[in-house]
Amino acid sequence: MNYLVNYCKNSFYILISISFTLFIFSLKFLLTDLVYFIEWEIVSLHSMSIVMTFLFDWMSLMFMSFVLLISSLVIFYSNQYMEADYNVNRFILLVLMFVFSMMMLIISPNLISILLGWDGLGLVSYCLVIYFQNVKSYNAGMLTALSNRIGDVALLLAIAWMLNYGSWNYIFYLDIMKNDMEMMIIGGLVMLAAMTKSAQIPFSSWLPAAMAAPTPVSALVHSSTLVTAGVYLLIRFNILLENTFLGQFLLLVSGLTMFMAGLGANFEFDLKKIIALSTLSQLGLMMSILSIGFYKLAFFHLLTHALFKALLFMCAGVIIHNTKNAQDIRFMGGLSMSMPLTCSCFNIANLALCGMPFLAGFYSKDLILEMVMLSYMNFFSFFLFFFSTGLTVCYSFRLVFYSMTGDFNSTSLNMLNDKGWTMSFSIFFLMVMAIIGGSMLNWLMSFNPEMICLPFYMKMLTLFVCITGGFMGYLISNVKLFFFNKSIEFYNFSFFSGSMWFMPVISTIGVVKWPLILGMYSYKSFDQGWSEYFGGQMLYKQLKNYSLYVQEFQNNNLKIYLLSYMLWVIILVMMTLFLK
Repeated sequence: MNYLVNYCKNSFYILISISFTLFIFSLKFLLTDLVYFIEWEIVSLHSMSIVMTFLFDWMSLMFMSFVLLISSLVIFYSNQYMEADYNVNRFILLVLMFVFSMMMLIISPNLISILLGWDGLGLVSYCLVIYFQNVKSYNAGMLTALSNRIGDVALLLAIAWMLNYGSWNYIFYLDIMKNDMEMMIIGGLVMLAAMTKSAQIPFSSWLPAAMAAPTPVSALVHSSTLVTAGVYLLIRFNILLENTFLGQFLLLVSGLTMFMAGLGANFEFDLKKIIALSTLSQLGLMMSILSIGFYKLAFFHLLTHALFKALLFMCAGVIIHNTKNAQDIRFMGGLSMSMPLTCSCFNIANLALCGMPFLAGFYSKDLILEMVMLSYMNFFSFFLFFFSTGLTVCYSFRLVFYSMTGDFNSTSLNMLNDKGWTMSFSIFFLMVMAIIGGSMLNWLMSFNPEMICLPFYMKMLTLFVCITGGFMGYLISNVKLFFFNKSIEFYNFSFFSGSMWFMPVISTIGVVKWPLILGMYSYKSFDQGWSEYFGGQMLYKQLKNYSLYVQEFQNNNLKIYLLSYMLWVIILVMMTLFLK
């Protein structure tokens, strides 16, 4: 077992040291406005050369440093979380392959190498989702893989369209060709790919289903890797979204995704699925602010969100680990008494998610909402932004109310504690980052001062929406208020909103049911119907009848033998005469 422990720790030390190095380099690149474009010629044959291209700028380096920081802490955390697994070695290798695929995606200015990283993410995520090898995992894995295949096909089509330009390095053509029809088609295909990977409507159903993966994987996937790959790709293609139909369409879809996820999380009782839906809501926020044209703001929120979302999942993992794999929040309660460190970190992450002033989420989220108020925005989108923010605080407070307060609702024999120092170290490190990360990035990334001048009531609107949302979350969840659970009053409504607007049903049964019925009818009418009657079965019956008829002739009767011989000779003679 010592070898396996060292395997985790070695990966942790290597990744975290690379992470800090890349962060220092990203600051250097940011301050001096440097961009390195590195080309490595793999094969040169006559006039053809296969070249691997890498793009290093402040954005790719900073994102890589964050991905490596979180993945190193996740691997260190897995050392204890997965200690009962004999194949923890294999698990760590899968996580490292996953991180490598993400690196490939981040530093690629070329659609071919992006596809390598993109497909690497898809394949390894499938392996990680089905890691526990049960029926639920297999179903979730297939849903994840097949939903993402749509995006992979869109990316392949974009590669085919880029043949018209002479090179797949899209970064050369974006500025010059942004009004070109072909570039708009490529932009549409890339947007479709990003929508599948970031689980926007109508591809949202795979994201909560992917919670069948181990919790460390969820922490990595939902903070900085798989689901953010789509947002990152669109940040690179942001020029194609400004003041176009694509941008307007993405604004509508991402706004609805944000609203749908926030609404669904308020009716969900699975701890990991609530956090997964919160990820979906934040992805909608990133996509919508990106579609308006503030790509740096989307990137800023991407980084701050990675910190507190990884922390949320890690804390949830510790709670699940201690409650012997119970994930239903109704069976929790009073955890703050037994697990004070984990619950403190969990609450800090939740407050950062809600946009509590001076935590990581506040700096990006408040800035996004203020820029929305300054922008030329229709009322529907404006409503979706602010109502979804209120819903975020609502489900966060509901989660805290169910799990942290009151009495413990599970079995009387429990071993709840904070003694796992390996998991606690990862959690504590990320907690510090969730507190200082937002202000640090705010100081480092914003060089151009911009004046945000808003009336007092609009300036306070964000705070008011958050407070109202938190209060509503408390009122809806409080069972002791009039001795009646308020969410029961919305029981019929929860069928629609709690099931993500029936998207999981539509994505599975909706896609499979009608082709299966069509297949059944065609099978009954063709394979087992008239084609069988006039085809195989009829041929078999006729041949059987002929053979019975012939058998009658050959029934050892000398007269029949002689007669058939004579007939054969007569036919032979007639044929020879006729041929002459």
